[in-house]
Amino acid sequence: MKTRSLLLATLIAVLPALAGAQEAPKAATIVEKEKGAVTFGETVELQGVITAIDKNTRAVTIRGGSGNELTIVAGPQVKNFRKIKVGDLVTLNYVAALGLELKKGGGRLRERIESEQAAAAKPGEKPSAGMLRTVKVIADVMAVDAAAGSITLRGPQRSIDLTVKDKELLKDIRVGDQIAATYEEAMVVAITPTPPPEPEAAPAPAQQ
Repeated sequence: MKTRSLLLATLIAVLPALAGAQEAPKAATIVEKEKGAVTFGETVELQGVITAIDKNTRAVTIRGGSGNELTIVAGPQVKNFRKIKVGDLVTLNYVAALGLELKKGGGRLRERIESEQAAAAKPGEKPSAGMLRTVKVIADVMAVDAAAGSITLRGPQRSIDLTVKDKELLKDIRVGDQIAATYEEAMVVAITPTPPPEPEAAPAPAQQ
């Protein structure tokens, strides 16, 4: 199974705090199943307005439509920071995907590989930043309880117990098999400048 590469989103910690954003949050969940494999995907989009900026500390305060406010620090990956101003619209997109693939019979080395890629706006573009994080794990199946919908996996660092809502996914898994998991999350923040105010029309000349 190939895990979908999902690109979009931002600062995952920001999402709950801005749940009442300028527009209602847009969310979707995707589940794809194949024999011996399953992929779960989640997307969320939120918006807020910048209400305060500290140019020295690069702290930005964002307010959602419900009045909730959150202050974050724009890291060095946020280029063109000097262009950000109060009133700008912040669009937050977050996408995550988890792919699980069954490896019958096991025999592979347990491992965990983690990587991150950062992206930033180019000079002259509107301020934005993003990051793609990928984690790949191979774990041994230590126990399976199909009736309870639980499975115990032992990775390279520790063991975990998982509860699976869809018990059908456990029917072909046996102790000694392995699970290859790939987790991807993409985070992107884009800032849309507020348009300049339209010039006021000149008053009509007084009639004689």
